[in-house]
Formats: sequence, C-alpha cells, structure tokens
Amino acid sequence: MAKRKAPEPTKTTSKTKARQFDKAAAKQRVKEIVPILRKTYPNAKVALNFTNPLELLIATILSAQCTDVRVNIVTQDLFKKYTSVSDWVDADVRQIEEDIRTTGFFRNKAQNIKGACTRLAAEHHGRVPQTMDELTALPGVGRKTANVVLGNAFGIPGIVCDTHVIRLSRRLALSDNSDPVKLEFDLADIVPKKDWTLFSHLLVFHGRNVCKARKPNCPECPIAACCPAANRPDRW
Repeated sequence: MAKRKAPEPTKTTSKTKARQFDKAAAKQRVKEIVPILRKTYPNAKVALNFTNPLELLIATILSAQCTDVRVNIVTQDLFKKYTSVSDWVDADVRQIEEDIRTTGFFRNKAQNIKGACTRLAAEHHGRVPQTMDELTALPGVGRKTANVVLGNAFGIPGIVCDTHVIRLSRRLALSDNSDPVKLEFDLADIVPKKDWTLFSHLLVFHGRNVCKARKPNCPECPIAACCPAANRPDRW
C-alpha cells in the first residue's frame, strides 16, 4: 500500500499575519494630535456639574447609561437636598430611587450611592478617598469612575475610557484593545502622564463634535492628516 504523502506546511502570507501594533507610531501620533485638539477645544473639561469630590462621585455614578445633560438636570436639585455623606446614609433608599429615577437604572444606582456613602462614613471619615484602590473598593465605582474623580476633583492624572475614547483610540490606531481597562493601560504608555486627564477630555469633545460613531466628519477634522482611518469607512 502506497504511503500517503504528508501535507505541505501552510505558507504564511502577509495577509494571514496578525497586524502588529506600532507603539512608537502611536506615541508619535499622540504627540502630534494633542496640540491640535488642545487648540480646537480650549475649554475641554468634564461635562458633569459639581462643586466638591462627593458631588462628582455621585454624578459619575449617575452618568452610567445616561447623558451628562440629564444628570446635570437631576443633580441641580439633588445636590441641594443631599449636601453631605450623612444625608445620603440617612436617606431611605426608596426615596433616593425616586429622586434619581430619570437617570435610568435607578434602583442599582440608588443602592450603589447609599452603599458608597456608607463606606465613606465608616472607613474614610466621610471624605472621598484619593487613591484608585480605595475608590474602586466603593460600591458602584470602577476604574472609569475613579479616574473621573481623581483627575477632575483632585488633579491626579487619570485616563477615562468612555465610549468616545475607545472609538477614537481605535480609529487613531493608538491601541489594538477595545477593553476599557486594557486600553487605559495602553494609553498610559503613550500619553504623557501630565496630559492623561486632558487627553480624555479632548477625545470626548472631538468624538461628540466631529468623529462621531456612525459618520465621522473627516473633511472638517483638524487631525485627519494624522488619522489612519480618515476617509476610510472600512476602519470606522
């Protein structure tokens, strides 16, 4: 019986090779786009209204699956009613639910807010902590919320990976990760630490105004010359 011929090894072509992420190019791209975006959006900042770290923490928890505009409408009266950690701790959770109902997912949010404030009172003397580990130990607080609070309430650099930052980072080839945590660490490697908070705001502003999800306005984009996806629908 004739021996069967062993199959030849599959040849790997350039098309089958996984695209390798160019970190050096990404870092250079950040260096080029930050000054342009800074000039384009000189007033880029967090869109949530707040006067102290506690208010920003609460507002950020409320912003999950809700627009910043809606949150600001709700917190306008909310922060007059609840002015301290003890106010939230003493409040009936059902009343909190009613007060935040229009932000959506109000039951979970009410539980998280009351739980977070209870922890603040018991473990932090009623003050919002200033470290990632302590913040993410609070109910309802992940890295995104913690970075919002750190960067905007305490001036501690933090990269906030919301939907705009994720989308623009992919289009600008700043990372090959869409997972928020992995992306955060990727961006931290290529964005100067002093610019972390501002960089997040700049991408959010650009994502809302120009580089929109369904149809980015590439012809009017000030950083189109630096963007690998500009005028490339296949990369949107």
